[in-house]
Amino acid sequence: MAPHTKILVSSCLMGFPVRYNASAKLFMPPALLRWQQEGRLVLCCPEVSAGFPTPRLSAEIRIAPLGERTVVESNSHDVTSGYLAGAHIALQLALQHQCRFALLTDGSPSCGSSQIYDGSFSGKRIAGMGLTTSLLRENGITVFGESEFSALEEAIHFSDMQTAF
Repeated sequence: MAPHTKILVSSCLMGFPVRYNASAKLFMPPALLRWQQEGRLVLCCPEVSAGFPTPRLSAEIRIAPLGERTVVESNSHDVTSGYLAGAHIALQLALQHQCRFALLTDGSPSCGSSQIYDGSFSGKRIAGMGLTTSLLRENGITVFGESEFSALEEAIHFSDMQTAF
């Protein structure tokens, strides 16, 4: 039997309290539970992997007029280098386990796949992606947010059908 497609998953979605406020963002649809039982999931929190504490100050991406992106905490401290380190750790983990897909937490400055906060700490979201998502996509890993779970299910099904033959 062909090996199952592996999926990199944000640890907070699986119930681990690793978010900035030491909470989880539990997301457990039946297919995700089945994939967990099948050993397909590779869990990662880029921020914790990079050494950020839990809890920690909230952080958002600020985009300069020329497009440069920096990650700043709510006290305006620049933590871009730590977030980049976490992104590289997540990429290495995904490559080590041959993950073709990732399910990451939308809105996060690391994991946002279609939306991030605008950097004003006012709760406003904008179209954009986090640093980990950007790096994974640059390296050929397809990233989904939890709101795109049905599309991930289809992609996994298609991938499994391809590897079955």
